[in-house]
Amino acid sequence: MICCWAPMQKPLKTLIVDDETRARRSLRTRLVEAPDLEIVAEARDGHEALELIRRHHPELVFLDVQMPGVDGFDVLRALKPRELPAIIFVTMSDDYATRAFETHTLDYLLKPISDSALRDALAGARKIRDKKHAANHRKRLLGLVRDITGRAPRRPRAAKNRGAGARRSGKSPRLAIRDGGRTTWVRQQDIEWIDAAGDYMCVHASGETLIMRTTMKHLEQALNPSILQRIHRSTIVNIKQVKALEPHMNGEYFLTLASGHRVKLSRSYKDKLAHFA
Repeated sequence: MICCWAPMQKPLKTLIVDDETRARRSLRTRLVEAPDLEIVAEARDGHEALELIRRHHPELVFLDVQMPGVDGFDVLRALKPRELPAIIFVTMSDDYATRAFETHTLDYLLKPISDSALRDALAGARKIRDKKHAANHRKRLLGLVRDITGRAPRRPRAAKNRGAGARRSGKSPRLAIRDGGRTTWVRQQDIEWIDAAGDYMCVHASGETLIMRTTMKHLEQALNPSILQRIHRSTIVNIKQVKALEPHMNGEYFLTLASGHRVKLSRSYKDKLAHFA
């Protein structure tokens, strides 16, 4: 049981956000036992979460961190500060994310969610009725967004004036690289190059190599084309990292990156030369 007492105040409007149907169903089943919560909607992805937050104005959101496309952190960054509800993060075992939550004193639940952890998180969420506590919670959320994404949440005027890059393309500024139960977020601008190794992609960023299982085509769709361009059937390069361009045979080119690494641009992608002019 989550709680066993009658609510004394109007129930907290609650939204569940998770891309897994089973996870949403499981959480809803347990939350309906709490009489001081009213589940107003469920979202299957980040885009739907933003739409439902703006439509229902929930006071509490259970927000899955790892979602394809627009993840939980992207949802927070897209909201105006005054739109931010109280958040209980839901995540797989992830050292990077949990350290961030703990640094900013924010509640999070590790999957699979235990009843005791859920009770503790709800006890903290109920304090948002106090205006001072709610303001402090919002301040900690804003700090988290800055640390995770490198930017403050978007503001209407600034977002309108910034039309380039990831915001124009609709791409996330970070790439989520999943390895088992661990997810690492890498800023796209920090990626130097990516090469394919069978069904795996090797993402080279900031002196490290991270492995992710996906196809080159699917990965290319998730990348910001103003930063990362495909130059070979098995290679994607950060165009801002290219320091030298050298013609090779048969219309091919060698590109030298800032790190000194060299990659080949095949003649099939010769039109990409325009990015290096």
